[in-house]
Amino acid sequence: MKEFVEYVAKCIVDNPDNVEVEEKLVEEKKLVLALRVHANDIGKVIGKGGKTAQAIRTILTAIAAKEGKRAILEIVD
Repeated sequence: MKEFVEYVAKCIVDNPDNVEVEEKLVEEKKLVLALRVHANDIGKVIGKGGKTAQAIRTILTAIAAKEGKRAILEIVD
């Protein structure tokens, strides 16, 4: 799941070298991923009205559900 978020973010942003994904909280069935990007790329990751971020979260939820887990994506400034 971490690799998926990293791949999608690197495809969207202008500065792919500054993309970092960190697993913050890992429990048995819950995973929190923190996505950090360059300050100029935050708008691209969030998208207009948050639609891009919501799309990434939707796919991430589906991937996590296949594994019987719950995943949460946080976009960090």
